[in-house]
Amino acid sequence: MLQRFVMWIALGLLAYAQAGYWAVLVALTRGRAEPAPPSPPPDPAELPFVSLILAAHNEEAVIGAKVANALALDYPRNRFEVIVCSDGSTDDTVVVAQAAGAHRVLDLPRGGKVRAQDAGVDAGRGEVFAFSDANAEWAPDALRALVDALAPPDVGYACGRVTFVNAEDGTNQEGLYWRYEMDIRARESALSSVTAGNGAIYAVKREAYVRCDPVMGHDLALPFQVVKGGRRAVDVPEARATEKMVPTIEGELRRKRRMMSHAWPIVLRGGLLDPRGYEPVYAWQVFSHRLLRYAGPFLHAKLLAATLLLARRSRFARVLLAGQLAVLAAAAVAPSLRARPALIARYYVLTQAAIALGLFDHLRHGTPAGWEAPEGTR
Repeated sequence: MLQRFVMWIALGLLAYAQAGYWAVLVALTRGRAEPAPPSPPPDPAELPFVSLILAAHNEEAVIGAKVANALALDYPRNRFEVIVCSDGSTDDTVVVAQAAGAHRVLDLPRGGKVRAQDAGVDAGRGEVFAFSDANAEWAPDALRALVDALAPPDVGYACGRVTFVNAEDGTNQEGLYWRYEMDIRARESALSSVTAGNGAIYAVKREAYVRCDPVMGHDLALPFQVVKGGRRAVDVPEARATEKMVPTIEGELRRKRRMMSHAWPIVLRGGLLDPRGYEPVYAWQVFSHRLLRYAGPFLHAKLLAATLLLARRSRFARVLLAGQLAVLAAAAVAPSLRARPALIARYYVLTQAAIALGLFDHLRHGTPAGWEAPEGTR
């Protein structure tokens, strides 16, 4: 009886986390996600001053192009500044950034990305702080789109969209999973606020900026902290950026494992799961999209164990067990088979593994504040 209960609970939570939550969002946001009619552009002199902050560690290969891309944005040149925060770089990041025309270049001791970003905030004059990765290229109107999204008084954080590009042929390689996540983010934003952002393109009002623990990245820590501070965190699909994708699924596993080692401290002790300061809808979003997603690998383990124990006496358990083993087998043969269903299975299995491995890394070794660029993305 206990194993049957465990099987149904694990199966139900997994189905809800991976598909049911999205289905409920679709029902609740039907008609809400329509874009607002464009408003007349404000006088350029009335636009807020923006500090665009670029944290960089050993980015000499890309920082010059990134500064050039920032300086070419369609935003009045006298209304923004580019600040490069070199986090203990041992290469020519500082020299290249200065030569490229960055307004300020901070040569900082190694302290991690978040502390470098904090230093940029301390040095910046902006009413709005915008942040980007050193290898992300923004569309010309991206900064303007972020600033426009921050105009309402109740909005404190705005996150744009990043497209991952195959550097060899320039094709879009976002994949099914990323498009699905972006649809969820848009619907969360339409209903309440987003539960996470991305490091490639986002902005926050000065008064809404929150200083995080140095091991807790802005992607996950800032949106919910802004919400707790009484403002919304919104998705801005019009603000576009591109980044070079990780070239292999195995490389993506290492990237996600590192990201999850920074996410777990936020979950365990960073206040994400503390509902104080959340409106009920946002608390439900955090539970559904964050807590249950991060519980995924452990729910899968429970489901596999329960179906193994029940397989002899339950036909349904045998079907579930066969389905799980088929997904694992498809993931195992995907590198040689290269069939799309097998590649999707492999991506899903490795993503679930990265969540568990990130927790293992954090609990066993702690999470370092410093970071290295994922292999093949520069």
